[in-house]
Amino acid sequence: MSDINEYKCPSCGGAIEFDSHSQKMKCPYCDTEFDLETLKKYDEQLSKEAEQKDDISDWQTDPGKQWQEGETDGMNVYTCKSCGGEIVSDENTGATSCPYCGNPVILTERFRGALRPDMVIPFKLDKKAAKEAYYKHIKGRPLLPKVFRRENHIDEIKGIYVPFWLFDADVAADARYKATKVRTWSDSDYDYTETSYYSVDRSGNMSFVSVPVDGSSRMPDDLMESIEPYKVADAVEFQTAYLSGYLADKYDVDAQQSTDRARERMKESAQDVLRDTVKGYASVIPENTNVRISGGDAKYALYPVWILNTTWRGKKYIFAMNGQTGRMTGDLPVDNGAYTRWLLGLTAVFSIAAYLVALLIH
Repeated sequence: MSDINEYKCPSCGGAIEFDSHSQKMKCPYCDTEFDLETLKKYDEQLSKEAEQKDDISDWQTDPGKQWQEGETDGMNVYTCKSCGGEIVSDENTGATSCPYCGNPVILTERFRGALRPDMVIPFKLDKKAAKEAYYKHIKGRPLLPKVFRRENHIDEIKGIYVPFWLFDADVAADARYKATKVRTWSDSDYDYTETSYYSVDRSGNMSFVSVPVDGSSRMPDDLMESIEPYKVADAVEFQTAYLSGYLADKYDVDAQQSTDRARERMKESAQDVLRDTVKGYASVIPENTNVRISGGDAKYALYPVWILNTTWRGKKYIFAMNGQTGRMTGDLPVDNGAYTRWLLGLTAVFSIAAYLVALLIH
């Protein structure tokens, strides 16, 4: 079918994939490497071929057992060019692999027209690095059950290009804070405390560039934001060749639906910037903040993410690693006994500190 693309090695005919180490296409069978630039013309030819559709309206087939209403919603079936097996995907899958021969395939119709990303950040780290980052992530955590490290196992590791909207905008912000300064002194008879109150105003203009918002409803937003930041300067012009050997989704949350989260992130950042300029006070309390966003532009990008799924005592845990920087995050179980001991120890430390302060005062 014209809607499916597989990159084949001209030397041996094997399926070639994007190699994160060499940043080139590489054949896993004969180790031949190909520069990404050499595949641009190939992509152009594939785009032309994608416009050619087979006319099968007059074909007569035996329908067999009928699908129930709603069963095929969002389901797409493709034929693998290598082995002829059927590849079933949902409407958002952009890159996957054949379940029969394992060859990587790219569903080109997911990246046509307005669905074509403006840029992509290629994977810099491989599956081995993701496993190492996971074991490093769970090492040395005193509140993690010890048996979790022994009994837990990785069910699945997959590299996914996740769709993101990158927003640019100008921000003007004003803020007012109530602040205090405290002065203490003593004489032979009394201890004195003087508290001075201030009204502090701050204002500023800022420009935000490439503020990311996850464009996939299947990816938890908090998980994706936890592995930021990405180095946008390393982004390159999109080519489907970068997807070979990985999974990829097209966006199912469009730019318009993502603007609220982009505005929220910009406002939070602007407020933090202003707050960080208020220094030298004993306390600072925000009284009023006004943030105005103007301009605005959005680009469509694919970011590399390693997803690790694990199971422990019947519960599933999901971890994510930034495929460019290696930043890892994920929820972990807590040993209740260790947590109680830690809490009691912390309480004892504070109690001793309070007792020592009382002795010094008196």
